[in-house]
Amino acid sequence: MKIIVLGTGCSKCKTLYDTVVKVAEALNVEAEITKQEDMAEILKYNVMTLPALVIDENVVAKGQLNAEQVSDILKKHL
Repeated sequence: MKIIVLGTGCSKCKTLYDTVVKVAEALNVEAEITKQEDMAEILKYNVMTLPALVIDENVVAKGQLNAEQVSDILKKHL
């Protein structure tokens, strides 16, 4: 599974990245987790709300998410 957190480097984006890493570890999900802060790359995903969460090249969520929401999303994509 490839997970990308899209964001410009703001605190919400960093928090979402940290949350995704912690939840993935807790669920024992094998994933490549990265952050994308380059606006040109972010725009390729056609997202206007940040942060956004991308799993396997599909945008699955936009906006700030808590750990429970991230957990639900990751479980759906296992």
